[in-house]
Amino acid sequence: MSGFLGIDHPLILVRDLDSAIAKFASIGFIMAPRSRHPWGTSTCIAIMEHSLIELVSIYDEGLLDELPAGDFRFGRFIQKHLSEREGISLTALNSESAEADAALVMSRGVECQGTIDFGRDVKRPDGTPDRTSTTLMILASDDLPRLSNFICQQHRPDLIYVPKWSSHANGARSYSQITILAHTDDQPRIRTRLAGIYGRDALFDLADGFGAATGNGGYVVTDSRGIEARYGALPVELQDERQPCCVAIHIRVPDIERLPPILSASSIRYRLMDGEVRLSDAAEFGNVFVNFTATGKVV
Repeated sequence: MSGFLGIDHPLILVRDLDSAIAKFASIGFIMAPRSRHPWGTSTCIAIMEHSLIELVSIYDEGLLDELPAGDFRFGRFIQKHLSEREGISLTALNSESAEADAALVMSRGVECQGTIDFGRDVKRPDGTPDRTSTTLMILASDDLPRLSNFICQQHRPDLIYVPKWSSHANGARSYSQITILAHTDDQPRIRTRLAGIYGRDALFDLADGFGAATGNGGYVVTDSRGIEARYGALPVELQDERQPCCVAIHIRVPDIERLPPILSASSIRYRLMDGEVRLSDAAEFGNVFVNFTATGKVV
C-alpha cells in the first residue's frame, strides 16, 4: 500500500469514453470492464499497483445530484468541468483510514465537504457479479476547483486490484508524478493547499516552480513555459486556461524499452527525454500529457 495520501488516480474526463478507452489501450494498457457510479458517471479503469488510471464520462444526467456530501455533488462537479473541456478535474488520494486522514488535513486548514460511502456493481474475471465498497472524503476547493481531491479508501480492494487486469504490455506500475500548470501569481495558493494536505516539510523548490512529495509519487507545479519545456505545446483547450490544473501524468515502468515498439505500432508520437518516454499529443488523451519513466524521479 502506498504511504500517506499517495496519488491513487486522477479522474480524466472525456466526452467519448469508447474512443478514450481505445486510445489508452493503444499505448499498452489493459482496460478493465467499464462500470457506472451511482451519480450518473460512467468509468473505465486501468489498474496498477494500488493506483489507477480512470477515464470518466456521463451516462445519466438525471442522477448527477445523487449521494451529496454537504453541498458537493460529485456528478454535478464532473458535468460542469466536462462541459468546459476534457481533462483532469480532481485527483483521488489513497488511504487505509479515510476518516483519520481527513481529520489530519482538516487540522491543517483544508476543508472537507463530507463523506460518500458507495459501491459499484462489477464482475470478477470469472464473470461472477460482485459489488465494490468505497469511502470517499471530499476535499473540493472553491478557490482551486481543478485541483480538488478526495480521499479514497477501498474496503474491497480484491475487486479493484485484479491481477488479470494489471499485467499491462507497457509494464505500468504506479504514478511517479502529476504536473500542475499554474501561473506564477497562483502558485502561492497552491503551496498553501499542498502544505495543508501533506505538511510543509513535503514541499520542495524547483528552478521553475516547486513540488510536493506524497506517499506515492509527487506533484510538480510550474507555469506554461515550464510545461512547454517539458512536454511541448499545450493542446488548444489548455492554451487559454486560467485555472490551475493538472496537465501531465508520469507512470513508473520497469523497462522504458518496452514503450517504443508499442507506440510505433499504434502510430503514437513520442519523445525520449531525460530517461522518459513522453507522448507528444495531450489532446489525444483527454488533454493530458502521458509519460513513462523507469527512474521515478520528479522532473
